[in-house]
Amino acid sequence: MRKVTLVITLLLSLILQVQAQTFNYDKIAPHPRLLLPAGQEEAIKQAMKQYPPLQQVHQQILKRCEDALIAPTLVFKKDGKRLLAVSREALTRIFYLSYAYRMTGNKVYAIRAEQEMVAVSKFHSWNPSHYLDVGEMVMALAIGYDWLYKDLRPLTRELVRKAIIELGFNTAEGQWFYNAKNNWNQVCNGGLSYGAMAIYEDEPAIAKAMLEKSVKSNPPSMEVYGPDGGYPEGFMYWGYGTGFEVMYIAALQTAFGTDAGLTQIPGFLQSARFIQFMTGPSGECFDFCDSTLNPICNPMLFWFAKQLNDPSIVWLEKGYLEAGTKAFSEPRLLPALMIFASQIDMSNLPKPTQNFWQNRGITPTFIYRSGWESTKDSYLGIKGGTCSSSHAHMDEGSFVYEKNGVRWAIDLGMQSYITLESRGVDLWNMSQEGQRWDVFRIGSTAHNTLTINGHRHLVKGMVNFTETWKTPSRKGAALDMTSVLSNDLKQATRKVWLDKKDDLHVVDVLTANGENAEVLWNMTTRAQARITGKNTIELSQNGHRMLLTVSCNAPFEMKTWTTEPVHDYDAPNPGSSRVGFIANLKPNQKATLQVTVKAID
Repeated sequence: MRKVTLVITLLLSLILQVQAQTFNYDKIAPHPRLLLPAGQEEAIKQAMKQYPPLQQVHQQILKRCEDALIAPTLVFKKDGKRLLAVSREALTRIFYLSYAYRMTGNKVYAIRAEQEMVAVSKFHSWNPSHYLDVGEMVMALAIGYDWLYKDLRPLTRELVRKAIIELGFNTAEGQWFYNAKNNWNQVCNGGLSYGAMAIYEDEPAIAKAMLEKSVKSNPPSMEVYGPDGGYPEGFMYWGYGTGFEVMYIAALQTAFGTDAGLTQIPGFLQSARFIQFMTGPSGECFDFCDSTLNPICNPMLFWFAKQLNDPSIVWLEKGYLEAGTKAFSEPRLLPALMIFASQIDMSNLPKPTQNFWQNRGITPTFIYRSGWESTKDSYLGIKGGTCSSSHAHMDEGSFVYEKNGVRWAIDLGMQSYITLESRGVDLWNMSQEGQRWDVFRIGSTAHNTLTINGHRHLVKGMVNFTETWKTPSRKGAALDMTSVLSNDLKQATRKVWLDKKDDLHVVDVLTANGENAEVLWNMTTRAQARITGKNTIELSQNGHRMLLTVSCNAPFEMKTWTTEPVHDYDAPNPGSSRVGFIANLKPNQKATLQVTVKAID
């Protein structure tokens, strides 16, 4: 089978040779050509002297290398359907050890990296049924092959080249990621392209075929950033997909002196500001879709700062570094931070000047952040979008809200995939009847939005902004919710904004269809909640109090609910509850539901 696939690969390469080529292959840079050309180690050393927090990151990498020196080499071991943990550990070890050797000259790091490369190259498979596993493994070997090229034994280079071709390239034909418009495309194309650039001298035809196919199939995955910089998969997956996209583009720049036009795709470079606005003053992120709550330092933003000539992009990253953080987005790529940060002046960064972010696209978002220097600044994040997008939740119209250093309206975030898949949950069935929507953290009732008659939002619906406000007295957005609630309502609009005191207002205007409509209005919070009247709930948190007040021209009842798991596979949600009310609309009734959340001390 491998021989047949190799023949197919060679035929493809011959076809591509007579077609227009994207790169000038005659001018490919010498080894090391990926990310860090020879001699640029000195720039990193100088950057550490000028900005000491980088020295801490450098030491963190070296400490991880010391641990790797005494660890057994990796073995083939799947976790459920994935080999991904092994691939990621291989990338961590080989990238870190190669970096350590280049920065210190200590041969022990190169020897240990070579041992790891030999071990994983002898695997019988890199698990192509879950192709992220292959993409990350190829990148791991490519970095080691390229950075340690002159120090590797000839037999090792031959073994690694063979593995990259047979376990990597030969398993890529027909893989769905080539047509994907999400992080799979970015990770897999990035990894395979690294492999192609690394082994170009010895396998030019195969390498060209892989590079040309990847650079032509990659742009569709970047359309999701358009038209103006949003990223539909949210905070966490921006770090994953965009992280590998940056690794890919940065390597093209050092190997060929061009980015093949990828940075010009609408919205891509602007998305750096999007991800910056995803973090609130409290230090928590707007964790919509499958995302974790706590933001961490993102190495790739240093690359964006250089590309945009705008060092304010890494304002928050600078704070993380100076606080001594040891938490980084996609930590196996951490040496890239040292490379990219050495290319900008970290000593006198300006703070961001914008207070608003707004993007259209697959997942429209609106963000207001009153400032950049205090944890007590106000913050409002609102999202639209569709359940049919990758990693989506039923959270159209949802919001998060901070004031006085407290996040009052929260998103519970994602639940670990393994905890659900191990219980047999059909997590990736995103059809209207799919089991995914039964997961408590994913369904609408856990989010700060509306649920009508207990029914799911319509998966194929799309919620867009119809208006936005960016004045001192009104900061927020209006959304048309009709398309996700149209099974139960004729029309539904929502307005979410902060007033001049940064108190919260939410106004829903709903028109029932020909039947009764029970409306569940929900806000999830970590505050202690107490119903204090027919239309009020008092919220207390961290010494501050807010009063949630409801006005509605339909019968309603104030409610608080727990966030305890609904199913045995649901994750616990300690320290949180849900507040809101249930309103009852008669057939064809039009009702206005007004909610304010105002500070009372």
